[in-house]
Amino acid sequence: MSHWKIFLALAGLALLFVSSVSADDVVVLTEDNFEKEVGQDRNALVEFYAPWCGHCKRLAPEYEKLGTSFKKAKSVLIGKVDCDEHKSLCSKYGVSGYPTIQWFPKGSLEPKKYEGARTAEALTEFVNKEGGTNVKIASIPSSVVVLSRDNFDEVVLDETKDVLVEFYAPWCGHCKALASTYEKVAAAFKLEEDVVIANVDADKHKDLAEKYGVTGYPTLKFFPKNNKAGEDYNGGRDLDDFVAFINDKSGTSRDGKGQLTSKAGIVATLGDLVKEFVSAGDEEKKAVYSRLEEEVKKLKGSSARYGNIYLKCAKNHLEKGVDYVKKEIQRLDRILEKSVSPAKADELTLKKNILFTFA
Repeated sequence: MSHWKIFLALAGLALLFVSSVSADDVVVLTEDNFEKEVGQDRNALVEFYAPWCGHCKRLAPEYEKLGTSFKKAKSVLIGKVDCDEHKSLCSKYGVSGYPTIQWFPKGSLEPKKYEGARTAEALTEFVNKEGGTNVKIASIPSSVVVLSRDNFDEVVLDETKDVLVEFYAPWCGHCKALASTYEKVAAAFKLEEDVVIANVDADKHKDLAEKYGVTGYPTLKFFPKNNKAGEDYNGGRDLDDFVAFINDKSGTSRDGKGQLTSKAGIVATLGDLVKEFVSAGDEEKKAVYSRLEEEVKKLKGSSARYGNIYLKCAKNHLEKGVDYVKKEIQRLDRILEKSVSPAKADELTLKKNILFTFA
């Protein structure tokens, strides 16, 4: 295997590793890491849950708010265990119903069961009292666009936007269970200018619900740029289901955390020309570059923007030699490992993805 192929393989493994260890503000606990995280040098509040449990789904947004609030409190860990996946661990701690929330003092694996209210406020008060902290509930900005009679048509019927709308009722249990996931969907696509994730209180705005044939809650409808009559969303209600749907319908390439995937920026119609460019001799490369320029001129919308990145990469390849691609990918990796804004991360990831086509 060539050094360059080894480099690409290691780069792929590095990306896999980063994606596998990245987590939400609530720490995911398993049989492998439980005793490495809990019972050590900090207190821990642990929710034992089951993915299918309605009470767990209703608790989820409150528990995530708790995790966000205590994210910077080094003396406290907020964690959760999937009891469907880790039955022996849940059995070990006497879990017989879901959700079960237990407090593990610093240095101890002997828990105390939490019996209080299942709200972020009540949980915060409990953790502060038990852990000697003074943390306040974090305010988490929403990325979901709130619709009403006043702005519904302006937002939903905009033919430059793909809009997913949840029609909900405040008293609806299934709506409350969906709320946390729906927030994550909105957050995942907040940098996509052509995609809007929105909701409307259909109990308050019954005329809108009636207009679009809504008879139960939550009802989800998708209003793509080319069909403002709307179409029913009948897919799954997990984050990955929504993300896959939007990516398919809108041509985006996001994952559940809002990061661009390895497919982002790739223009299929340029693939063969890039291969020809890479394998050509120095003089032939110039001729292939000219053809690449002509193809890029034919592109429209976001593809045109990506095409210009292809041209810059090809031009640098011509001017700086074959080592340019490898060195530039390594440079971008170093920057991405640092704390950069989401918009900057998008810009760098697009360039990196396109550079890989020249490798």
